[in-house]
Amino acid sequence: MADVLETAAREIGYREGAGKRNKYGAWYGMDGVAWCMEFVQWVYAHAGVPLPFRTASCGALLRWYRANRPECVTDEPVPGCVVIFDFPGGADTDHTGIFVEKDALRITTIDGNTSNESEGNGGWVQRRTRSLAYANPTYIVPAELKTESGERMERCNTREEIGRECPWAAPTVEKLLARGILRGGGAGLDLSRDMLRLLVMGDRAGLWDK
Repeated sequence: MADVLETAAREIGYREGAGKRNKYGAWYGMDGVAWCMEFVQWVYAHAGVPLPFRTASCGALLRWYRANRPECVTDEPVPGCVVIFDFPGGADTDHTGIFVEKDALRITTIDGNTSNESEGNGGWVQRRTRSLAYANPTYIVPAELKTESGERMERCNTREEIGRECPWAAPTVEKLLARGILRGGGAGLDLSRDMLRLLVMGDRAGLWDK
């Protein structure tokens, strides 16, 4: 079973070499260039759900989806989907990453070729959180990812399953287990994704800190 988000997370901390050489560019066959989209292509391929359009260009991928699979370009992201960023000024497709989560103000992604010094050409794989107003994201939810999500377990029963299937909810679950709000010692939890989302929303609102 593919897990795009888990595959991306394992790459956090990777750094390019001299001349922008990196394993994603080498895999793609075009090394030594800006590689944020090569990273996204590599992640999907290594998760077992390669993207249907092979390109190293953010703009080209978005144009292909709009022309060929417009239903996949959406305002409703899911963990692991592709994010195309439009930062202030310049082109309207500046950078790309793998979606982790968002709230009313911020978006968190895992990106290749980024850093605090350069958003879209920084040389690292990092987990980044940006303001939504600054990031101006467009989401692509590939049909392959939708299929995989539909095949996954409907409910998570252990903390290990939550960490693997819904890592965005793991910190909240650990907090609730530690405080006795969730019972079972981390097993037999029987939590659906919708239930996990509600728990996370409550955590962000401070409900579990009272």
